[in-house]
Amino acid sequence: MKKYLQTNRRVWDERAHLHRKDSACYPVSAFKAGDEKAVPSLPDDIGSVDGKSILHLQCHFGMDSLGWARKGAKVTGVDFSPVAVAQARQLNEELGLDARFIETDIADLPAHLTGQFDIVMTYYGTIIWLPDLRRWAEVIAHFLKPGGFFYLADMHPTALCFDVRGDDAGPQLHYDYFTDGKPLRFESPGGSYADPTVNTEFNVTYEWQHSLDEIINSLLAVGLHLKYFHEFPFAFFNLYYETKPQLMYQDEAGWWRLREKANSLPLMFSLRAEKP
Repeated sequence: MKKYLQTNRRVWDERAHLHRKDSACYPVSAFKAGDEKAVPSLPDDIGSVDGKSILHLQCHFGMDSLGWARKGAKVTGVDFSPVAVAQARQLNEELGLDARFIETDIADLPAHLTGQFDIVMTYYGTIIWLPDLRRWAEVIAHFLKPGGFFYLADMHPTALCFDVRGDDAGPQLHYDYFTDGKPLRFESPGGSYADPTVNTEFNVTYEWQHSLDEIINSLLAVGLHLKYFHEFPFAFFNLYYETKPQLMYQDEAGWWRLREKANSLPLMFSLRAEKP
């Protein structure tokens, strides 16, 4: 397992350098200038966070975390990439905010952080990097205050089974939904979702496909109560940016939708689980 995480960490260290620069995906300058639309919105209204404590898991270089801090939350961000955490701390200092950022793998977080939080959250491209959702759920429950809630929004695991290859006219079924916990190895041609044209050195990743059954039941098993579960026909990025980006378009709200058969696949889901 350590080999997989080390490989992924190299990739995310390199991407953190790239993503800290201005792009359509990460408009850092606009964010620093106070533009609230520079950070992506959630598909659900989670209510006011003013005065609330937030633990943001897999926070990348911290721009989203600092967006919550601007809304009045006391934010702690966590990421396993030392480069991303260093950049998050720098951005926090530049903006004069009081968020804190911790470098660690989520499974080891209790050894690096104390206290509990009103809200624990993670969203957009996070759970595929986690090999053990039971441990993930245990950490979430450990850090939630009684009466607090966990929020998750991410790619729908059904959508992750589809891909576009060669002469495929559209998304076709290429991956198994059930993988028995085995990681999938991917090798991209380089670049990232923020800039597919940039040259990158590290392009191999290991990802874990988790079923909805596994995601939801891992949270129920640690005593959290499911408040809601939602599915959406849109995504937070263009799923096929590497192969056929023209298959999707971005709507006025910023969500990415299939041009044809727009309602044929669930592309994203969200859930809220509460601690009694």
